[in-house]
Amino acid sequence: MTSDPHLIFADVSLDIKCGAFRPALDKLKEMERWLPESYIFHLLTARASRGLKLYEKAVEHLGHCCRIAPANQVAWRELIEVKTLQSQAPEPEKKPAIDEIAVELEQLSIALSGFSPPRAAESADPTPIAEQKQPFPDDASIAVPTESLANLFINQGAYKKAIRVYTSLIQLNPSKADHYRQSIDKVLEKL
Repeated sequence: MTSDPHLIFADVSLDIKCGAFRPALDKLKEMERWLPESYIFHLLTARASRGLKLYEKAVEHLGHCCRIAPANQVAWRELIEVKTLQSQAPEPEKKPAIDEIAVELEQLSIALSGFSPPRAAESADPTPIAEQKQPFPDDASIAVPTESLANLFINQGAYKKAIRVYTSLIQLNPSKADHYRQSIDKVLEKL
């Protein structure tokens, strides 16, 4: 292979974030024979396929991810989401229900074939301070969004997280939507 796969993966990730799913799949197709057992390759292929509503292909690649790294919850969560989207999408031709169940059970069996639950060592030690201070990603969901939390994020310079909180607040409290939109505008000025 002539290029560093990590650079190609970064380029593909940007394509997917921008909604350029077809170019992302084209770049990944060129890499397929070089990285047949790459978790990231299969995950990015699944995400691009999902963007193009190629749900069967996305399920296939997410199944590979679950087989390669069974303890990694990202692929499992996305597999459930794609399966849900797939079940809601209109199907051009309906197959008998027994065949669908058999295929799904076979895929699940393949995905679970090498699974062994991770061993968690129990200890009475508290969580180390360094681990407690690790930031969570900007796109992580916030269970209880509040205006105070948004202000805390602004003070910490975590502007994307603050915008995410305000966006959640707009949905939770539409009567104050104008106030939250003004707050988002103020945060955007700081970016």
